[in-house]
Amino acid sequence: MRLKVILPMKVLIDQEVTKVVAEAEDGSFGMLPKHIDFVAALVPGIVSFESDNGEEFLAIDEGILVKCASDVMISTRKAVRSKDLGELKKTVEYEFKTLDEREKKTRSILAKLEVDFTKRFLKMRE
Repeated sequence: MRLKVILPMKVLIDQEVTKVVAEAEDGSFGMLPKHIDFVAALVPGIVSFESDNGEEFLAIDEGILVKCASDVMISTRKAVRSKDLGELKKTVEYEFKTLDEREKKTRSILAKLEVDFTKRFLKMRE
């Protein structure tokens, strides 16, 4: 099977795999090469996959998995890849902490812009 993990700005993974395990809202499921075609909405969690290089893990935000013929495609907004679950946990915590800080700054800037826009709009009405 060919696993392709697509993020908004890049393709994170594009490689041959022998097994994929992911989690949907109704539970975990596994796929081998001759698995039937289907689509699943993935919940935030861990996707594992096996290849000639061994087992690897992928922490994802929610996403969509599409299995079509020998292709398995996962589309998600955020994903972090690692061969070690402990390292993956640390990386995810760091990534999300950084994102949270950026999000707070962005929201603060947007709030200031909204206040400025409202003040200017009210002045124009006078």
